[in-house]
Amino acid sequence: MNFARKPRRLDGSIHVLVVDDSAVVRHVMQAVLSADPSIRVSVAADPIIAFAKMEKEMPNVVISDLVMPRMDGLTFLRKIMAERPIPVVVCSEVAHRRTEEAISALELGAVEVITKPKLGVRDFLHESAVMLIDVVRSAAQAKLMTAPPAGVPRNTADVVLTLGPAPRCRPTGDRIIAIGASTGGTDALREFLQAMPPGCPGIVIVQHMPEIFTRAFADRLNKDCTIDIKEAADGDRILPGRALIAPGNHHLLVQRNGSVCSAHVTDGPLVSRHRPSVDVLFRSVAKSVGPHAVGVIMTGMGDDGAQGLLEMRNRGAQTIAQDGSSCVVFGMPKEAIARDAVVAIVPLRRIAETALKMAECQPCGH
Repeated sequence: MNFARKPRRLDGSIHVLVVDDSAVVRHVMQAVLSADPSIRVSVAADPIIAFAKMEKEMPNVVISDLVMPRMDGLTFLRKIMAERPIPVVVCSEVAHRRTEEAISALELGAVEVITKPKLGVRDFLHESAVMLIDVVRSAAQAKLMTAPPAGVPRNTADVVLTLGPAPRCRPTGDRIIAIGASTGGTDALREFLQAMPPGCPGIVIVQHMPEIFTRAFADRLNKDCTIDIKEAADGDRILPGRALIAPGNHHLLVQRNGSVCSAHVTDGPLVSRHRPSVDVLFRSVAKSVGPHAVGVIMTGMGDDGAQGLLEMRNRGAQTIAQDGSSCVVFGMPKEAIARDAVVAIVPLRRIAETALKMAECQPCGH
């Protein structure tokens, strides 16, 4: 494909190409996004038509369905990433098979996943429109990372030169690591969690992701990591060697009862324009765990988590921000740094090591 050399922004606008064989979905997307004067929308009924339009003018963001005539969404994504990488947002149904394919799309380089709208424009929920526009703005700012194909180890020389065998940790039931991430966070979390050894402190995570997809994401990580990983359910114990991921469309809080910490999953309004919200998680950790916690804020757009991380630091917790060079979008960490909420700023490859040291997770003496 002879794609235009680079996406253009006319008068600062974000050009979004919506690719979907459903006329209803194209209409809803175009109507909702066009309500924002900074967004310009074009549409295509399938990837072949989309490629023809991309040859004339490259969009800043592509929103693509997974099931389309003439070329499926995963093939479309692979071709874009191989020939002219630009930010791609996958629009998927929430059926089981489609959910698994959406997670695969993230591994192939998609920056976000959203659920396919089923309602007309009039019935499109206000908060859904807010989140859709935020996703587009975030994707337009994304810095695409060069990554090996899914399933290929993402090791660097550090695994030989500096890290050595994964440490075996003393049980740290009174320690918790709380993590917040958004755009680009799925890959960042995978790298972090794959570095966690058995016996590491209990981990609680908010990754901005729609409902249903978080369970498939947690299940995929659980297969690839040494520690246990699951989508959080209300009342789940927070235990060493276990990571709990907030379910999409629900807030996750940490509650303490004596020496026992557990997850509380609840509904509620959008906080910092998100549900689940990193701020909600971090503020609950600050209140329940205080100085026994480590807070980590990773790649993502906006300021969700910045105030909560500051509250954690003010309560004596250790705090970490991912550095700008390793972020897909240096928004959330940048805002936390600006608020003086951060003790350490480190690249992604060093976050796990730094968090373990801050949690006083030392190798066993045998």
